[in-house]
Amino acid sequence: MLKKKLIAAVTLLLLSSSLLAGTSGSGVAEASSSLVTKYRVYQNDQALREFPTESKAIAYAKNVSYSHVETITGRTWVWDNLPRYKVYKNGISSSAWEYRTYEQALVFAKTQRNVHIRDLENIGWKYANHAKFRVYQGDKTQPIWTFTTIEAAIQEAKKWNNAHIIDLTKNAWVWDNLTAAQKKDQRSATAVYQIRVDGVPANNGKLYGFLYDAIKSSSVIAGSEVVNTATGIVLHSNVLAYEVIQNGKLIGAFINLDDAVALAKKAPNAEVIYKDNVWWSGVPYLTVFQGDKKLRSFNTRSGAIDFAKKYANAYVRTSDGRSVWNNAKSLVYLAWNGSASSSTILSHVANTQGLSIDSPTWFELTAADGSINDTSDADLVKTLKEQGIRVAPLVHNQFNRKMTTAFLQDKAAQQAFISKLVGRLSEIKAFGLNLDFEEVAGADRASYTDFVKALTKAAHAKGLNVSIDLPRGSLSWNHLTAYDHTALSSIVDTIIIMAYDEHWSGSDTPGSVAGLTWVEEGIKQFLGYGIPRSKLMLGIPFYVREWKLDAAGKLVGNRAVLMKDIPALIADNKATGVPDAASGQIKYKYVKDGFTYLFWAETTETTKARVALATKYDLAGVAAWRLGYESADLWTMMLRMK
Repeated sequence: MLKKKLIAAVTLLLLSSSLLAGTSGSGVAEASSSLVTKYRVYQNDQALREFPTESKAIAYAKNVSYSHVETITGRTWVWDNLPRYKVYKNGISSSAWEYRTYEQALVFAKTQRNVHIRDLENIGWKYANHAKFRVYQGDKTQPIWTFTTIEAAIQEAKKWNNAHIIDLTKNAWVWDNLTAAQKKDQRSATAVYQIRVDGVPANNGKLYGFLYDAIKSSSVIAGSEVVNTATGIVLHSNVLAYEVIQNGKLIGAFINLDDAVALAKKAPNAEVIYKDNVWWSGVPYLTVFQGDKKLRSFNTRSGAIDFAKKYANAYVRTSDGRSVWNNAKSLVYLAWNGSASSSTILSHVANTQGLSIDSPTWFELTAADGSINDTSDADLVKTLKEQGIRVAPLVHNQFNRKMTTAFLQDKAAQQAFISKLVGRLSEIKAFGLNLDFEEVAGADRASYTDFVKALTKAAHAKGLNVSIDLPRGSLSWNHLTAYDHTALSSIVDTIIIMAYDEHWSGSDTPGSVAGLTWVEEGIKQFLGYGIPRSKLMLGIPFYVREWKLDAAGKLVGNRAVLMKDIPALIADNKATGVPDAASGQIKYKYVKDGFTYLFWAETTETTKARVALATKYDLAGVAAWRLGYESADLWTMMLRMK
């Protein structure tokens, strides 16, 4: 932020103190690096836990069903225990019938009847054992009297008197062991078998005593069934019950499964449906959705995810309805106003798209006794909330080190300040607060942490969110500042890295306000403190600094330039730009009145790169200093990246 910082001077002072004390900054960095999480465990598409090493992540995931491990950066899929093969019985499956290997699935399938195995990375059947013959004794049968071969069916049928076999592929009576006398007796017995179509008697309502005669006569009546009128049981059916559905449209119907499958195999994305269950599927197991919109189906998980990564708010779902991957998370966009004026704030917000949290400068510590200056506006909070924007006012200490030290030594003053602040925030129904105490003395490290703890406890009791702004600094000396990153991250809800002022108004050499390499290294350092990614936001600048050098190349001054004013600055002065690899920006130069001017441009592309860093490291979002410095069209790009 354009706040009166003395980071460079503080850096030199702290480094000197470190040398005098014999402290090794590299040791701090090495110790902290082990805290950086690099792998995340998911159950289906829900994040469970993060780990610094792949082995630890996998060890944890092995104890969770439907789990997988991804790298956090880049979301590379490195391990999973998702099923590859699924067993279906009569078109129905369950989670207990899912297996990692085909051999495991096959062992189970061979103990069942009317089953098939689906390779979830292919269509159709990997293995099938569906009945082709059914044995009856009279008009009775049993579930176990189904067989895949006529030989097996005959072997069973011979155990019973008055037995016959129906070939299910032809829907025909193909074998029986009835004697001529038995057939004659049955034909002369009381007739109970009737042919019906849609429940209505067919063939003039004729009744048959011998089941074979009824079945034979029904074979020429489409959609007919043979019913025992005494029991109401359907004994034989010519109904076209196996339907072939392609993309929601019926394209064929058959009496038997084999004929239905034969057609389905010829029609892309077709399925065979019997009694509302899918018996054969040519539809890939995985489908990519964007929101509720279906985009495309895939056989392989890698294909589905690679495709889904190209879309925001995308999900990969199985045909069973499980979501195994999604990128639906949206970045949180917070922006500071740098102003307490309601009209100014409203004008700022009007230019934004996708803004999540607005932070007006409303509260200020004015004295060591805890006095507070309050310029908050409850009506504005309500107005912004109606626009879907939460309000977390900025709370600052005027960057007054001496006053802040005295304040942090006075518990009563702190309690008075906290009580007034939290009470007012609750009264105006704010989302929370953004704490921005800067220029705090390193000697006040423990006291500041205790203050933040007390403030956060009181805020949480009122349902308020607490975010805190911390300078990017350096792992080599941050442990000597007032900001105990690890301790603070366990207290507050969000930590915002003020990743700007790499070169500031007090710098003795020209340079970028926030070179991209410097910013990315800062993210890694904050993660090195063990701060959860879900709590970390990246601060981004909407301004640059223009440096003025005399004819001898000596730095004689600098000034802040708003991002929205850069195009005019370039055009009016015919500034020439060259890519600067170190910063990832365009470095501009022009000469005027004997002086040379330099600046590192902040553009839509550099802002895009900063937001991309937040996405790359899976941070909670970005926070911009400040609204009003940028052009309105910048937010169109940011919304699309959200």
